[in-house]
Amino acid sequence: MAKEIKVGLIGYGMAGQVFHAPIITAVPGLQLVKIRETKLDNIRLAQTRYPNAEIVPDSEAIISDEKIDLVVIATPNNSHYPLAEKALLAGKHVVVDKPFTITAEEADKLINLATSQNKLLTVHHNRRWDSNAKTIRKIIAQQMLGRLVELEVHFDRYRPFFRTGAWREENTPGSGILYDLGAHLIDEAQCLFGLPEFIIADERIQRTNGKTIDSFTVILDYPQLKVTLKAGMLVRQPGPVHVLHGENGSYVKYGMDVQEAALKEGLHPLHTPNWGKEPEANWGTINTEYQGQHVIGKIESEPGDYREFYVNVYQTLCGEAKLAVTAEQARQTIRMIELARQSSAEKRTIPFSK
Repeated sequence: MAKEIKVGLIGYGMAGQVFHAPIITAVPGLQLVKIRETKLDNIRLAQTRYPNAEIVPDSEAIISDEKIDLVVIATPNNSHYPLAEKALLAGKHVVVDKPFTITAEEADKLINLATSQNKLLTVHHNRRWDSNAKTIRKIIAQQMLGRLVELEVHFDRYRPFFRTGAWREENTPGSGILYDLGAHLIDEAQCLFGLPEFIIADERIQRTNGKTIDSFTVILDYPQLKVTLKAGMLVRQPGPVHVLHGENGSYVKYGMDVQEAALKEGLHPLHTPNWGKEPEANWGTINTEYQGQHVIGKIESEPGDYREFYVNVYQTLCGEAKLAVTAEQARQTIRMIELARQSSAEKRTIPFSK
């Protein structure tokens, strides 16, 4: 009989509803047994979708539960560190929603604590398994564009309004779009190319009466390679999501991975045929010299599958795999956010330093 890992989910807001609970319950071997939530509407939704999970009003009811093996933290960013610390001290394995922590110093403390407790600690960088990221990795691995010179990645939205009570839009530690969407983009660049030599950044508040950063440009400078990461909340006309240039050609991709929209509609990976598969209309375009031929056409998108994050967590806990998203990698993402903020504030290029 396969090992069963009992999971407690702290937080059933947007992240818990969309990116954690449906994916956890789609992975064999993981059993969602408790959910911590206090908002009545969220409680009712959790009870409807997960009738076998107990809904509890405080985090301690999950952290102190001896039956729970894995604690998933899907709460506001400034609570990640204290909750992860409590869970590790209680002898739990821990998944922290991105961004890992507010500071690299906090990340280091959690990494050291997880090591001393001999517990798994990872961060939910699920977009490594979205369609765009997987397709870009395939293009690079097969050297379809020759030596790469530039990558530009966008994560744009059009949201000129503010959501009532949304902590991400308040002026608090860890709020704002750089910690939110920027963590995804920086993690992608780190996975592809490692750590940069220099960081140049510009972050702004563009919306009238905005309280926190809602637009950024981060340039990661590698030897002979420039990576530009951009996100904004006032982009009404979507542009390309990925633009990749090499000595032999270019690849341009419009449109985001389809999984988030499906999850927000309440669809579940186990009950949705062709989960994560993009329609042909969304495939990216390539124009390159490849294997002696000039090629212009579409590249079929790789299917995205956010389940792979939790499959890897399960297999790691069973001793069958190595952890894909290490806490050390997530820590470096936080460090790059810190340096990007310093670059923007001081209006200068910052050498990467650990």
